[in-house]
Amino acid sequence: MDVSKAIEVRRSIRKYKNTEVEDEKIEKILESARIAPSAANRQKWKFLVVKDDATRGKLVNACHGQKLVAEAPVLIVACSTESDTIMPCGQYAYTVDLSIALSFMILQATELELGTCWLGAYDENLVKTILGIPDDIRIVGIISLGYADEKPAARPRKTIEEIVVHEKWG
Repeated sequence: MDVSKAIEVRRSIRKYKNTEVEDEKIEKILESARIAPSAANRQKWKFLVVKDDATRGKLVNACHGQKLVAEAPVLIVACSTESDTIMPCGQYAYTVDLSIALSFMILQATELELGTCWLGAYDENLVKTILGIPDDIRIVGIISLGYADEKPAARPRKTIEEIVVHEKWG
């Protein structure tokens, strides 16, 4: 599958089959994050892979009751090891860097015929406590990963004319 097709068919998956994800596929997904671009190539990130059923079960409450957290065979927690660098444009580098890496992982998973869902609804401190993540580390996102047990339809999107301007705003 080429990247255009992966972008087209990717969906947020919230129901997973009770099927283990092969380690080779997880490694390929993590490799896509490893080679993703980062500000000044600092690569100030760690990706925590959670496969243990009991741990994922504990994380449901920390993730605002989202049951898919326990049902997905794998969670990947995207963490920044540096959260104070601001790029010249005024954005925090860690949020941009990890957003790019998570996007690469999601597209790689799609190519491998795995489903994902980017989770932004979580209590960062509770997730850190459950997973033993140090206080100075920031969690940018969590993705669920597994074989989809649903095939959601595409959700409506704005037209290209509604989201693109050329040369100058307005």
